[in-house]
Amino acid sequence: MRLPTTLLGVAVTAALLVIPQSVPTAALADPAEPQPPAVRDFGNGPERNEIAAGVPEQASALRAQPDTGQGETQEYGPSRDRGYPRQTRLPLPAENPADASIKLGLVPYHGIAPKLNDLQQRSDRVSAEIMGRSYQGRDLYLVTVTAPESAAEVREQARIRERIENDPAGAARDRGLAKRYKAPVFVNANIHGNEWEGTDAALRTIEQLATSTDPAITDLLKRTRLYFNVTANPDGRVNGVRQNGGGFDLNRDFITASQPEVRAMRQLMIDTQPVAMIDLHGYVNGTLIEPTTPPHGANYEYDLFITNTYANGLGMEAAVNGLGYTFPKDGVRPVQIPFRDDQEGWDDWPPIFTPQYAPFHGTVAAHTVEIPLRVNEPEYSRQPVEELRRRSAINTDVAAAAIRATYGFVQSGHDRLIADQIEVFRRGAAGEPSKVVPLGIVPGFGPEDVYTTTFPRAYVIPAGSPAAARLVDHLIANDVRVERARSAFRAGGRTYPAGTYVVDMRQPKRGLANVMLERGEDISPRVNAMYDISGWSLGLLWGATVESADSLRAHTTPVKAAAPTGSVPHSPGPLALKVTDAKEVRALNDLLALGVAVTWGDGGTAIVPSAARQAARTVSDRYGVTFTRAGSTSGTPLAQVRVAAAASADELFTLRELGFTVTPVSTAVLNSGFDWSGTDVLYVSSGLNHAALNPAARTALDAFLTTGGVITRGDTGAAFNTAAGLLTATTVAGRDDANGVVRTIATNGPVGSGSPAHSFVYSPLWFTGLGPEVTVEQSYAADGPLVSGHWRADEQGLGGPEAARGQAAVVSGRDERGAAVVLFGTEPMFRNHPKGLFPQVARGLYWSAAVTGAAVTTP
Repeated sequence: MRLPTTLLGVAVTAALLVIPQSVPTAALADPAEPQPPAVRDFGNGPERNEIAAGVPEQASALRAQPDTGQGETQEYGPSRDRGYPRQTRLPLPAENPADASIKLGLVPYHGIAPKLNDLQQRSDRVSAEIMGRSYQGRDLYLVTVTAPESAAEVREQARIRERIENDPAGAARDRGLAKRYKAPVFVNANIHGNEWEGTDAALRTIEQLATSTDPAITDLLKRTRLYFNVTANPDGRVNGVRQNGGGFDLNRDFITASQPEVRAMRQLMIDTQPVAMIDLHGYVNGTLIEPTTPPHGANYEYDLFITNTYANGLGMEAAVNGLGYTFPKDGVRPVQIPFRDDQEGWDDWPPIFTPQYAPFHGTVAAHTVEIPLRVNEPEYSRQPVEELRRRSAINTDVAAAAIRATYGFVQSGHDRLIADQIEVFRRGAAGEPSKVVPLGIVPGFGPEDVYTTTFPRAYVIPAGSPAAARLVDHLIANDVRVERARSAFRAGGRTYPAGTYVVDMRQPKRGLANVMLERGEDISPRVNAMYDISGWSLGLLWGATVESADSLRAHTTPVKAAAPTGSVPHSPGPLALKVTDAKEVRALNDLLALGVAVTWGDGGTAIVPSAARQAARTVSDRYGVTFTRAGSTSGTPLAQVRVAAAASADELFTLRELGFTVTPVSTAVLNSGFDWSGTDVLYVSSGLNHAALNPAARTALDAFLTTGGVITRGDTGAAFNTAAGLLTATTVAGRDDANGVVRTIATNGPVGSGSPAHSFVYSPLWFTGLGPEVTVEQSYAADGPLVSGHWRADEQGLGGPEAARGQAAVVSGRDERGAAVVLFGTEPMFRNHPKGLFPQVARGLYWSAAVTGAAVTTP
């Protein structure tokens, strides 16, 4: 059993709460105050961004930088055909005196490329490449530090790496393999833009390794490759914010991969297959080093993971504490390790974080490291520059110590770590059952730490829909192996036709396949609090049909990409497009942008005139959508839907991705005199307070509501509905940290028709006391409704899943002014993840605009 403790970060002695006399009060500020419970990756405000986000468009000027004449065009990512070093000259960004790093005395983004170019000239151990571009078009720098290799030696390393994954049983028998293989180590820095110092620690470490004459370093680089993602989030680094230029927290995106930076990191992990990785963050005092508290991800080979991760965590702890920083002298507390020091609240359950995603690609020691002294907001604005730079210097030292300890751990445990990575893949390829981790495998590992799963024999994904194609392509992009049946077959007692997709779970990365496709687990009984989301099933939320099978006999062929979908009937006449998938939404919006005279019919169906058949063929080919013959042409004319959105960044991103024209608004924007003439529907989920509108803004809003529609989500949206006097409904809130996949029952209303049987919630709401003008579009099922995730009642016994059973989750109606309104108590666009729910929002927008006459086709 673990030592008794309180929640993370609050178990400090009274002595530590006293301001030491030897350090100026301004120098300590927050460190001298009682510390709140540690939370992963401190940010500004709640994880669910309830501040209206003004997201800039893609910065094309940055994406298409002019040729500086300093080097050839870069190919993204590491090559298997070029030797090391790779003396590539990185293009130099323009100097930016407003870069937020400068105030802290750290390297600004525009200073990174010159420094790396210089190091490449000075050392044959350093290679710098561009591994991708950020949302705003900034280069992402991959630095490889290793002893020189010929092209032939690089190819040999690639062959060994591929054998470890593809033939792990043979690799395990090859006793000489480890001696020939350079163990890969991955250092990820600055994934949160305003947690800067990991970048500077990486640059310092790269220079030390490049120039060291220590024989131990020479030996290290002969036996390892160290990969540094120098700044994973250059947009945030420059702008001084946590998120990237798209407003996304990149360290929540790995299972979804909506952002280019995350896709680049994902590919890097696939290509390099690191045995160990650390992800450098801030700010928790004392420095927080994983492994984590329970619950633990059930799809890892956790015996191998905890053994190595805890050992390296202890080594990093010794290195950081060994720097000699103390609280009385420097305001720095000793290291904390959540697994050892805390009961719950800092878990590794969801695979959305970098260190929780990496193990599925063979990483057997993976850590978040939270450096100690806060320098981001509010400290960034209120502390003197000298104090900020003092803190940043200490933080850089701490991060560099963690890097040194990690490569030292890999150097000393080189052969064992490679063997453990091989064993991860061997178990998957052999289809072995999930291993129950022995109690006491490391000190303190008890029954509360044991989580296992049951792997099916296979997953079956019926083909032919854009949703299936999207899911298959996503699996393949994550290096999950997907096959396609050459003939009809039986699996799990059912018969499937030729062309059906099969995910055979006897594959090296079966853990990743399962964590994506399985339903998940309701872990509410086991822990009281989770750090972040607890349910995410792509099998239930991405719109495709996914069925598990306990037996499989099929003749299959591996696929590299999903087969094309979509068709247009040859017979003449008007066409129908049922809007049940995000691709269908995009196709319809493309047709509307072309001026096609679309009619919005019953049941969420768009009617396209026969004259637009060629346009229909174009979007069918582009998006893989299927048109059918229209049985009826009745409905309401529909034109492009223009949306004014007081919304979070993920919602703005998703609406634009679906092809809607979106203008961000907020209380301040409306109070400044917003022109409603270009808006058909108002979307409200954050940043708009009806009570704070000035008289002129209220008058303009009321005038809009006589011809426009309204869609709301969450507490802010529900409050707006009440304050604006829209639909008669009482909002009931579930526990605010409840989240996960829920069972739902949809109706045949304009929004609910065609909805899947599951939805996603985060701080769930439901609606009671419905007026006669209100239609229930979707309700929580009477069974459950939670399928996977974490949802308990609060301390008063209120807000639990039992209270939500059978209650209205999504409602629609028209208010007395004629405005068509939809209220969402679910989270249909959360972090751009639940792809199968996006059409609900789109149907709401189309219906709301069409029936109010706002979006009427121009004659």
